[in-house]
Amino acid sequence: MDKILEGLVSSSHPLPLKRVIVRRVVESAETPLSQAQCRAMFALSTRLVLQGPDPFQRQVGRQVLEAYGRYHRAEFEAFFNRGLVLGLLQRGYGELSNRDPAILDYIQAGLRLIMSCPSVLELFELLQVEALRIVCERPAPPLCARLCQLLGDFPQCLPRGRKLSLAFCQQLVRSIAHFQSQGTREAELRLYVSQVTQVSGLLRSVWKAEPETLLPSLQELFAVISAADTSFEPSVALASLVQHIPLQMITVLIRSLTTDPNVKDASMTQALCRMIDWLSWPLAQHVETWVIALLKGLAAVQKFTILIDVTLLKIELVFNRLWFPLVRPGALAVLSHMLLSFQHSPEAFHLIVPHVVALVHSFKKDGLSSSTAFLMQLSELIHCMIYHYSGFPELYEPILEALKDMPKPTEEKMKLILSQSAWTSQSSFLPSCSSRLSGKSETGKTGLINLGNTCYMNSVIQALFMATDFRRHVLSLNLNGCNSLMRKLQHLFAFLAHTQREAYAPRIFFEASRPPWFTPRSQQDCSEYLRFLLDRLHEEERTLKALSSVKTSESTMNEDSQTQETVHKAQVFAEASCLRNEERTLIEKMFGGKLKTTICCLNCRSMSQKEEAFTDLSLAFCPPTSLESVSPRYMENSEVRDDYMVQANTSVSSPAEETPFNNLEVNSGCDTVIDEGTLKDFTAEPNSENTTNSELNKIQDSGDLSPRLVGKMPLSVTDLLNYFLAPEILSGDNKYYCEKCASLQNAEKTMQIIEEPEYLILTLLRFSYDPKCHIRRKILDNVSLPLVLKLPVKRAACPLAIVSGDCSVGVEISDIGENLAKKLKPSGADEVSCPQLVPYLLSSVVVHSGVSSESGHYYSYARNVTGSEPSGLCHQSTTLSLVAPQDKLLAEENPCTVVENELDTEMPREWFLFNDSRVTFTSFQSVQKITSRFPKDTAYVLFYKKQNSTYGFNTSSANGLWVNGDPPLQKDLMDAITKDNKLYLQEQELSARTQALQAASASCSFRPNGFDDNDPPGSCGPTGGGGGGGFSTVGRLVF
Repeated sequence: MDKILEGLVSSSHPLPLKRVIVRRVVESAETPLSQAQCRAMFALSTRLVLQGPDPFQRQVGRQVLEAYGRYHRAEFEAFFNRGLVLGLLQRGYGELSNRDPAILDYIQAGLRLIMSCPSVLELFELLQVEALRIVCERPAPPLCARLCQLLGDFPQCLPRGRKLSLAFCQQLVRSIAHFQSQGTREAELRLYVSQVTQVSGLLRSVWKAEPETLLPSLQELFAVISAADTSFEPSVALASLVQHIPLQMITVLIRSLTTDPNVKDASMTQALCRMIDWLSWPLAQHVETWVIALLKGLAAVQKFTILIDVTLLKIELVFNRLWFPLVRPGALAVLSHMLLSFQHSPEAFHLIVPHVVALVHSFKKDGLSSSTAFLMQLSELIHCMIYHYSGFPELYEPILEALKDMPKPTEEKMKLILSQSAWTSQSSFLPSCSSRLSGKSETGKTGLINLGNTCYMNSVIQALFMATDFRRHVLSLNLNGCNSLMRKLQHLFAFLAHTQREAYAPRIFFEASRPPWFTPRSQQDCSEYLRFLLDRLHEEERTLKALSSVKTSESTMNEDSQTQETVHKAQVFAEASCLRNEERTLIEKMFGGKLKTTICCLNCRSMSQKEEAFTDLSLAFCPPTSLESVSPRYMENSEVRDDYMVQANTSVSSPAEETPFNNLEVNSGCDTVIDEGTLKDFTAEPNSENTTNSELNKIQDSGDLSPRLVGKMPLSVTDLLNYFLAPEILSGDNKYYCEKCASLQNAEKTMQIIEEPEYLILTLLRFSYDPKCHIRRKILDNVSLPLVLKLPVKRAACPLAIVSGDCSVGVEISDIGENLAKKLKPSGADEVSCPQLVPYLLSSVVVHSGVSSESGHYYSYARNVTGSEPSGLCHQSTTLSLVAPQDKLLAEENPCTVVENELDTEMPREWFLFNDSRVTFTSFQSVQKITSRFPKDTAYVLFYKKQNSTYGFNTSSANGLWVNGDPPLQKDLMDAITKDNKLYLQEQELSARTQALQAASASCSFRPNGFDDNDPPGSCGPTGGGGGGGFSTVGRLVF
């Protein structure tokens, strides 16, 4: 049979005929053969596989070998023995070299055929030794990749024992260091990259299975790249190993490396330069993270000579990498860190200045969105450097001309970036370059992962969660078997309260609560989302209660006579229709209040009144003369009290009230404004060189700019509430139709709060619609936020005018619109009684960062406030003033300073900053100063909690869990959280295996003195979370 097959494959017969005959030969493998015949077939098929002159003969050899080896396994086991395999690996086959990958292909095929045979164990032992020998001989990429593929498919062939395993990993690292691509064409380069990936993938598998081999491998890697031998340049392919090194090791390895006295400066410089060269390796991840971490580590130990030498040697190479899109993100991150930290001399920046203009024009020409994004980041970096190294107009003018269409960062932002990036600003304890992902932060609070421009939802949810009474009510609801939105909110609150993760992804709740008209993955208005959410929860509860009442009544009617059926149905639906009044929903109990609108005809003095419920009050910004138009008498009777901002019984002539307030709005010229968009800081002097005429022209309808620009007293929430409640004259086109006069008449419209909510939500109407540009522009006025607010409430029990059952005209509360201006004049109606002042404590502040409602970023400040807790910041009586702040005001002290001084009574670490996944401690000073420090970051939605109120809670609950704590969770919720926490611990346990590095590091030249699994495992951006080089992220971070 072997002679026939040999003659056939070498004959000149047509190829189809050959294939038919070969198929019959393969099928005949099932027939019994003698041992000699089998051996002859195995020898022929081996020769065809290894020495076949064409692909057809090699294919025939593989088919015959597989068929006859499968049906005659004992004979093949005797043929494919130790001697054959060892000879192939050491001497090759005929003219075929032992370094040809075809040898390993044949061996792997043979191993598959005898996997169930006892002799395979002997071959595994042989291959363990031979694999180590092969990598010590520095195989070329094709052979090394083929060996790694064989070892990956048969891990039994990997060298065993700690000594052999360590040697194999170290030698494989050195083999990669000798790799070189043999071609320059794209196909050849792709093949080379895939071969390198195959080898590095095997190392990753070994490190994962045997963690004690990782640190010695990294020591070998450092030894290779730090060698001073100029005759050998390690391959850039070593960059493929970086992505497999656990990021949790950054802190401990960099600290150990930078503080090891055995590592000389020359070696460190050489190693760092070669790591920077790795930026050119495609597909490698985290190279920039490690490079920046090492740069920061060297700065932390003040090894500035190395940093200077490396920066000057490599800055141009890093800049040139920006031309290649595949490696551009990493190169830009390293470039920004190197330039921003090199602040003692313009030398490094001036090395790249000649190349900037060409790169900018290239970015503009290709028109790709990714190029535009990178251009904006590069533009911000270049502006920072030009600002820092001014005085070279001949060098910078071409660059500024090329960047003239790009937004320019404010002076404050550039100062902030530079101050955080200097070498001297690096902490001596080497902060991690990665954001923490392993466990909650020290605040004990849980962040919310941004699912793609969902910061508007995250900030609102955190504010609602920090509304303690509301949260406790939600968690205490029995919603088993219900798939309502409230159930999903309860699930979300439970995870925020009890998960061990640092941040939770609210995907289910987001999909359920997103308004239908909100475009996914685009920025939205958080106040619009909040209104929609509260309304959905309210209507859902009303519907469920109504349905429950109907079902209960119907079951009762089945037992009654038919004569009572009509009566029962009428009662059921009457109860359902009256549900709003008799069984208030949770949203009504927590956030619901009532406004009474009174319209008085100025001709016949007839009055029409209407009561309306509200869950939030939208406060428009008052025109400059609004406060002066409100009579002192009215202000005394219905004044909103802010104990830290306003003196008792202050009239409009007081210094705090007579300052004119201008509406400061920004016209963005119809261009889309992104979060990192620039906005000039208008708190500077008007004639400052940083305030150009074109920028000042962007301020619309502001009158005299001087009061704003020189830092006059800002508006307060008190002013906006007073303006909201002030009387409005309806005249001109807005005249009121009086039924008594039967004509349009001038009228006076007043609004009074007659029922206060438990949580008062105030929305500052900062976005005004621009009909020319069809966008909503933002009012950037700074608004002071009082910690304590006293709300005037005229309860229904007060002796007021009779409320008519039906209002003569359906008057809408026009103030809920978009920043409507009011026409004010002194109220002529006599007030019947003085309103009661209800004290509220500031609970949460949602901040919008940006200059447009269609873009920007949301985050929130919040603290735990319950109505029953005592507060040293609040006077417990209903008097109109606090003694201490009053005395300070009488001493002509700035009210804002009064607020800051009063903050000494704050509980330590009482305030939290919720910025998507990040939760940090902060202070009320940061809340108050946010707009003055970052002009585009402004308070937008405020949550106030009524003081001395424990609505709906029995603080003497029998189980005791309601006292100073959240209610116990229902079993299904607790089970879900327990399951997720177990999963989280399993994830942590997997990473904990790297702790074995501690034992292995005892004899290391650079050794970790400890390892913490809870160290940050990853980076939140190209420069990490250390704050050292993230020029592109400063606009989104809040400090």
